[in-house]
Amino acid sequence: MDMDLDSVWERMEIVLWVRQGAGGWSARTVWVVAVGVEAYVRSAFGRRSAWYRRILRDAETEVEVEVAGVRGSVTLRAVDDPELVRRVSCAYRVKYGLSWPGPVESMNAYEAAATTMRLVDLREVAQLPA
Repeated sequence: MDMDLDSVWERMEIVLWVRQGAGGWSARTVWVVAVGVEAYVRSAFGRRSAWYRRILRDAETEVEVEVAGVRGSVTLRAVDDPELVRRVSCAYRVKYGLSWPGPVESMNAYEAAATTMRLVDLREVAQLPA
C-alpha cells in the first residue's frame, strides 16, 4: 500500500507515533477526518495529552502515522482559523457521529477542538512486518 493522504483519512483510526525526548516513540490511536483534500487530527484529551504538548513545545518533533502496517513521516501544524476548526468539527460529526455520538461530542467540545492539527508533508518511511 502506498502512503498518501487519501489512504490516511479514509481510515476510521490511525496510529500517531511521536518521538519522545529520550529518543523512543509514543504511539496513540487517533481519529482522522478530511476537509477538502487535507487530513486533520485532534487530541481527545485536549491540551492534557502528552503527544499534543510535545508537538506544541517543539514544531520539529518527529511524527509518523501508521496505516495498514505502513508508516509515513508527517508534519502536524496547528489550525487556528475558527471557520476551519468548525468545518473539521462537522467532518467529525459526519464520519463518526452515528456510531459514537458521545465521543464525537467530546471531540467537538472546545478543549479538543482547540487542538486541531493538519497533517502536511506526508512521506512513506518504512514497511512494518505483518
